[in-house]
Order: sequence, then C-alpha cells, then structure tokens
Amino acid sequence: MRKIAFVFPGQGAQYVGMGKEFVENFKIANDVFEKASNSLGYDMKKLCFEGPEEELKKTENTQPAILTASIASYEVLKEHGIEPKIVAGLSLGEFSALVASKVMAFEDAVRVVKARGKYMQEEVPIGVGTMAAFIGLDREKVIEACNRASEFGVVEPANFNSPIQIVISGEVKAVEKAVKIGKELGAKKAKILKVSAPFHSSMLYGAGEKLAKELHKIELNDFIYPVVANVTADYYDSISSVNELLVRQVSNSVLWEDSVRKMILDGVNTFVEVGPGKALSGFIKRISRDVQILNVEDMTSLEKALKALA
Repeated sequence: MRKIAFVFPGQGAQYVGMGKEFVENFKIANDVFEKASNSLGYDMKKLCFEGPEEELKKTENTQPAILTASIASYEVLKEHGIEPKIVAGLSLGEFSALVASKVMAFEDAVRVVKARGKYMQEEVPIGVGTMAAFIGLDREKVIEACNRASEFGVVEPANFNSPIQIVISGEVKAVEKAVKIGKELGAKKAKILKVSAPFHSSMLYGAGEKLAKELHKIELNDFIYPVVANVTADYYDSISSVNELLVRQVSNSVLWEDSVRKMILDGVNTFVEVGPGKALSGFIKRISRDVQILNVEDMTSLEKALKALA
C-alpha cells in the first residue's frame, strides 16, 4: 500500500526560472502566482522567471518566491489527482506544508513569510553571524564542537538534515572555531556557508517575537492533512500550537532527519519533494534507502512522478 508524504523545500532552493513551465502549462499554477503578486504588490512572475538572481536571493524576496513556486507545484499535482497523507517542510517549507493542509490561506502566508524574511535578515547585522555545514560527523560530536567553541560566542546546531549533514549557526568567530574543532573530531568536511544571517539560532529570537505579531493577525483553520513540525519532529496536535511552533522554529534547531524518520515510522513509503530543487530528496536518500523519492518542479519531473505514481 502506497503512503505518500509531500515535503516542501526551504531557503536556498530558489533559482531564476522556477515555476515558469507550470505557469505556462496550467491555469491553476498561473492563479497561484497572480495571487502572490496581488498580495505583495509586485510581479512575482517577473521576480521568479527573470530575477535578477541578486534580487531573488534577498531573504525577504526568497521566502515568498519559494512558497509561491512550491504551492503552484502542489496545485498542479492535486489537479492530477495526487494527494498526500502527510505533509512537512524544511524551515520556510513548513509554511508551504501548512498552506497545503489548508491551515493558512496562501495569500496570508506569502505576506507573513515576506515579513519573516525581513525580520530574520534585520535581526543580526551582516557580517556578525554565519552558518557552517558538517559532513560525516554525528550529532553528538557536532554538539560537542558547538559546546567547546561557545566560549568564543554563540554557536548552536541549526539543522539536523540527515545522518551525514548537520548545519550549525551563530557568531562568526564561534562558528569558525566549531568548524576547526569539528575537523579535529573527524568531520569529513566542515565549511562556512554563504549565508546572510545565523538562521535557526538563538540570535534570531527577536525576529521570532516580531513574527508572532504577524501570525496573530491571520486566521487559522483545521488541518486537512497532518503536518510534522520542525522543532518537535512530531505532528501539530492542534491549530492552537501553530503560531507558537512557527515562532520557536526561527531560533531553534530544525529536526529534519527526525521528522523524516517519524513519517517513515508511520508508514510513509513515498516522498514527493514539491517545489524548486532536490535538496530534500538528497537528505531523505541519506536517511532511508527503503523509500521511493520523487520531486516535482517542472514538466519533466511532473511526468516522471505521474508515471511512477500511476
């Protein structure tokens, strides 16, 4: 028996041209982009299809752009009769999952994530914070590296992506020290990432507080699909917990590996990455070799997925 989970990408998945093929081929995808443009007051198609890349890379533009491309892909899949049993998303992708589950109206979500991106970017001045990725170092040793480097400033695990990839976040000097310690502890690779802020660290606590005010302005509805939350790696138990968990997510670790394991434990045997990029597909492949992994972001990947799911 096939049990499908839809998973939605986070920041970093963006590229110029995302969503274009679906908009050209499906009215439903075009409608999603039109709604985004109307909600935000600028041309989302122009931003996603033409860039420039520098503009698309700005956090407050990236977040609503990825959400839009992801929900356009989701609507196309639904129009083809493919629906999930469970949904989840990495960081920003959790908003896409909540939109797919009808908890949040898409128009509200694009406005909220634009503000979220702005608050996250503004919270820490450029050059003060950074992030780094460890490859091939288990979580206990990554945590040890962070603990040992913390005398140099804030440094914390940010994303537990897969058994072999963990990302840390914090103040530049402390992150650099943790990278050095991580290499000594046996990391195959440890490198500073090109990011504009120390995402998912306690340094962004204030951004979460500002996000809370935005979230309180919007109406939430009951879930049509169960949604796995990043900070608990478990299902939301009620809509009353949505705002709190989304706020906590800004300054806490994203438990992606644990979230995927939870879904597999509950019988998910097919994951469809819905939206730009294949980063989540790569993580899931590292977590389990026993599940089917597909992605849907353009006409070629859609046809391949529909054939596999037929």
